[in-house]
Amino acid sequence: MSEVIVSAEALAQELARVRVLDVRWQLNGPPGIDGYRAGHIPGAIYVDLDTELAAPPSPAGGRHPLPDPAALQRAARTWGLRQGELVVVYDDSGSMSAARAWWLLRWAGVEDVRILDGGLAAWTAGGFEVDQTQVHPPLGDVELDGGHLPTLDADGAAAWPQEGLLLDARAGERFRGEVEPVDPRAGHIPGAVSAPTAENLGDDGTFLPTDALTQRFAALGAPAGGRVAVYCGSGVTAAHQAAALTMAGYEPVLYPGSWSQWSSDPDRPVATGG
Repeated sequence: MSEVIVSAEALAQELARVRVLDVRWQLNGPPGIDGYRAGHIPGAIYVDLDTELAAPPSPAGGRHPLPDPAALQRAARTWGLRQGELVVVYDDSGSMSAARAWWLLRWAGVEDVRILDGGLAAWTAGGFEVDQTQVHPPLGDVELDGGHLPTLDADGAAAWPQEGLLLDARAGERFRGEVEPVDPRAGHIPGAVSAPTAENLGDDGTFLPTDALTQRFAALGAPAGGRVAVYCGSGVTAAHQAAALTMAGYEPVLYPGSWSQWSSDPDRPVATGG
């Protein structure tokens, strides 16, 4: 097990000693609970991204604001999360939503959280069984607060490109302002650099090797071992970028409000193009 990811084979060996969270979610997609009921890693608990890993949406806060730590703690205890426990998170969409749980739990003080590399597809490809039993664990005792990972607000995101690298994790066409399927305005934060999150993955849906990720971010202008800020549409896939940056030896700083918050404020400037 590395600091950020874990293979299906390693998880299978440690499954009895690990708290596994199923974080399936897709923007405008079918509810993740349907996939969970159809088949999940044995012992996994379903986590709802919209209601448990985020506060209610608002123009002022964005589509997925950070939850109140007390609310997150209540939810995590219903998942059975215990103090000092190793947590593994997964999904079925390139770890994009699982990374939100990885980042958020680390932000809240859980020290040992890993993303299942390749998600459910890697688990089944490895020949490991899935289960249809809905798990209801005993109430956990984990204690959570916030602020264990660095974040930016909108003012911080506006100022960041003057001194450092601000990465936009959305697809290139959204960055350029050619399309905007969700948020009020199309474009990107002035000074940001396009770095689509999907390019962190290989064809099999697993993260690129560490040296390839390091080369990728260096080519985008990231200083070796330095701090890099990142945002996306609503702070979900930006967490995936943060995971990749961590693997590559950088210190990621996440803007949770992201484009959904920025574009809702008419006083915030918008850039378009490459």
